[in-house]
Amino acid sequence: MNHATARILLVDDDPSLLKMMGVYLGRLGYSVTLANSTEKAWAEVEAAASGYAIAVLDGSMPGLSTEDLALKMLRANPSLCVVAASGYSMDTTAIEAAAPGRVAVLQKPFAPEMLAAALRRMLAAQEEKL
Repeated sequence: MNHATARILLVDDDPSLLKMMGVYLGRLGYSVTLANSTEKAWAEVEAAASGYAIAVLDGSMPGLSTEDLALKMLRANPSLCVVAASGYSMDTTAIEAAAPGRVAVLQKPFAPEMLAAALRRMLAAQEEKL
């Protein structure tokens, strides 16, 4: 799957960060869906589970924990890649066990180019497995 056809779900409760990341990735050719809560993110995946290649999840949001949300999403879409982005240290062991080789962690703050590079790496790895 090339980046022009990859659907990305961005989940963050910081409106300015969410918008900035969405605009940046859209300019790179990704199809981006924004969710400002874990409930909206889950509703998006529930409505079109196989439609997303990667979910970028804020590591500290109200509602479901990042781990719980990621695991629910992975049960709905076993080929989903997950990027966990947080300003705090995170234990992603359970997510990595559920999605070996399809989990990346970005420490906030990060440059938009760092997110784009992580997405490219994940999509390239998925393409190699096809």
